[in-house]
Amino acid sequence: MKRKVAVIGVGCTKFGEIWEKSLRDLAVEAGMKAIEDAAISGEEIKALYGGNMSAGMFIEQEHVGVLIADYSGLASLHIPAVRVEAACASGSVAFHLACLAVSSGMYDIVIAAGVEKVTDVDASRVEDMLASSVDREWEAIYGATLPALYAQIAMEHMKKYGTTEEQLARVAVKNHANAVHNEIAQYRREISEESVLRSPIVASPLHVLDCSTPADGAAAVVICDASMARKYTDTPVYVAASAQATDTIALHDRHDITTMLSTATAARKAFRTAGIEPSDVDVAEVHDIYTISEIVSIEDIGFFKKGEGGTATEEGATEIGGEIAVNPSGGLKACGNPPGATGIRQIVELVTQLRGEAGKRQVPDAEIGLAHNMGGTGGTAVVHILAV
Repeated sequence: MKRKVAVIGVGCTKFGEIWEKSLRDLAVEAGMKAIEDAAISGEEIKALYGGNMSAGMFIEQEHVGVLIADYSGLASLHIPAVRVEAACASGSVAFHLACLAVSSGMYDIVIAAGVEKVTDVDASRVEDMLASSVDREWEAIYGATLPALYAQIAMEHMKKYGTTEEQLARVAVKNHANAVHNEIAQYRREISEESVLRSPIVASPLHVLDCSTPADGAAAVVICDASMARKYTDTPVYVAASAQATDTIALHDRHDITTMLSTATAARKAFRTAGIEPSDVDVAEVHDIYTISEIVSIEDIGFFKKGEGGTATEEGATEIGGEIAVNPSGGLKACGNPPGATGIRQIVELVTQLRGEAGKRQVPDAEIGLAHNMGGTGGTAVVHILAV
């Protein structure tokens, strides 16, 4: 019989250009914060799942799982430590696997973490890394960058549904406003719709301020068998569902590039497992690597009908206090995007919200949260549902 799973501790570093800390420094900082928050000892941890996309490319370090375990002081315990890679969804897949490990009865207490160190190399290498998340042979080799592919999605969404550049800009404006109150966010400043629309074009119709920024950072959570949770905390947050799905890696193999079938499938599985509907969700952390990504995702998850995500955003339905609060953290757009850490950072935010500890960005009466994270242009999608 599958066991229920609870999150009992969370920790996160600041995101951004963190020159003074290495990948191992960041991972240890997040992990120690999570362990302290859970009030457990290292000896109680039975396994570690770490999300990381490209340490081999950025810092020429592979064997990342054992590196994190070693510098976290866990090597002497000889626990299994696994590095998980799924592009920008690496952290979410690590959390998914950690939940499966506890739910199966294999382990009682597990850490799921994510870390990335990207700013020690020049921008061209970062762009090349992001391009490795799509089909290198059939897309990237011909010059298709990640923003260019999302620009194709945006153009098609505009053509089919009448979505506007102004509606895309509203995603960025909302998420930056939320990030002002998030101490880990890279960009804690508000921006205007006009500033988004006047910023340089990256790949039409996407402007610079429609795009998230690769960043350094790490996040970690401690999960356990739910029956043990109150031994460690008075505020456990339960994992009601965790689902992963895939789609073709290349856009040209999809019937409709404005629909992420991996997202729709993972969301449908998660809602079925949790026994709830999209309308039951109070707060969501959604993959907004580009502004069009948030609009497409809130449709595919089921928060809004297909083609209505732009209008819903424009009308304020995704703001804190709106119909469904989307990215109260600031999302990838304003927090920054360390690919290996983003999926875990989303879990940290949801736990903070469901505990009622989010301060000025707190979603009122939040009891059910959803995290959605993608790799590449949706080749991988993961959806988690958390509840108190």
